[in-house]
Amino acid sequence: MAGLLSAALLASCTGGSKAAEPSFPPAAASPAPASAGATSDPAADWPTYHRDNARSGLGPAQPAATKLTAAWRAKLDGAVYGQPLVVAGRVLAATENDTVYALDAANGAVIWSRHVGTPVPLADLPCGNVDPLGITSTMAYDAGSRLVFALAESTGGAHTLYGIDVASGQVRVKRAAEPPKGDRIAHQQRSALTVENGQVYIAYGGLYGDCAEYIGAVVSVPVGGSGAEHSYAVPTTREGGIWAPAGAVVLGGRLYYAVGNGESTSGFDGSDTVIALDPALRRTDFFAPSTWADDNEKDLDLGSLSPAVVGSAIVIVGKRGVGFVLDPAHLGGIGGQRGQNEICRAFGGTAVSGTTIFVPCRDGIRSATLDPAAGSLRTGWHGPAGAKGSPVVAGGAVWVVDYDGGLLYLLDPSSGKVRSQLAIGEAPHFASPTVAAGHGYVGTMTGVVSVTY
Repeated sequence: MAGLLSAALLASCTGGSKAAEPSFPPAAASPAPASAGATSDPAADWPTYHRDNARSGLGPAQPAATKLTAAWRAKLDGAVYGQPLVVAGRVLAATENDTVYALDAANGAVIWSRHVGTPVPLADLPCGNVDPLGITSTMAYDAGSRLVFALAESTGGAHTLYGIDVASGQVRVKRAAEPPKGDRIAHQQRSALTVENGQVYIAYGGLYGDCAEYIGAVVSVPVGGSGAEHSYAVPTTREGGIWAPAGAVVLGGRLYYAVGNGESTSGFDGSDTVIALDPALRRTDFFAPSTWADDNEKDLDLGSLSPAVVGSAIVIVGKRGVGFVLDPAHLGGIGGQRGQNEICRAFGGTAVSGTTIFVPCRDGIRSATLDPAAGSLRTGWHGPAGAKGSPVVAGGAVWVVDYDGGLLYLLDPSSGKVRSQLAIGEAPHFASPTVAAGHGYVGTMTGVVSVTY
């Protein structure tokens, strides 16, 4: 479980550019010196997928969102699959060309860029649908070290974690972070990174097509770059990918992940589950539907959507379309849910406001409300059919992307009525907006689009 990989702390990395730098607040513990001076307001930032480790998708306090207007477009060197981050007035975005950018949040100008590797062309992969395959997951920012962490896939199927100084663009941490089992080139790292407990948590699934030898896993590396690595591998013979874009949900000191279907034919194999892992990545609890065997056979598993924290419960939906309400203190094992209701076939990451959850469904976003006493979900409105990206809630509106149609929507959170829509260009599957610093930001197949509202 614990294994030691070589680590390197770097003062710099070749490639990239840098413009004038604003100053950042003092770090609690930094692997290397960085700029210091004027402070940023962390309450206005968006430092991780859906802004917090509960993956609520709730934006900071800001003006009411009523009408979308294009602000700027930054053309970068590849597609931006991960959700852009906002830290101290900078938009942080990573591309499938293995480049990390810091953009001026106000106008999209490149402050610095850092090219960290050569991505894997689709022709060199056993299957897949991302070409080339570079940095796919959403990065995560660590306020203590002032580093943004990115997991890059590069030539030969290597998976390398980079910690980059947000002020200067210098690489401070570089460390291999390979999945513990299977063929490394058969793994795709799409699930958002998580910074928690002084660790960076990295989840692995497979390539589109479920080919070759991969086994879903989570790997943790200390934020400083050196020290023991920990890992967890799904106890199946093959598959069991952890790929939902929202990554881990952190609650009560545990990390909750959704796991896809496995391939074992000899009994329950730990796939098609919600698992709870402790900080050292030991599994402490799990839930699986009583239909797990049929789910695995028909590819109707839970792994397409990350868990959501709704009130005091955890909600998971997945590909079958059933919403399960779970007790986070006792997930219940096989068939141990508190309640279940038909919701929709769901993919990506949810947003949560109070007891209402906004679910990215295959046929368009839907709302559902939790009855905490009954442990049940009541479905609400159904939004535009194409609006099936991973939603967020900010400025009193639900923001959601139609990634096939190239549209960004503002929806009324109580009715689902369209308040405004704007053409943004083609976006990656499961694209999710970021709303901070008076702008909305969306990763597209060519870079980042910013809007005002």
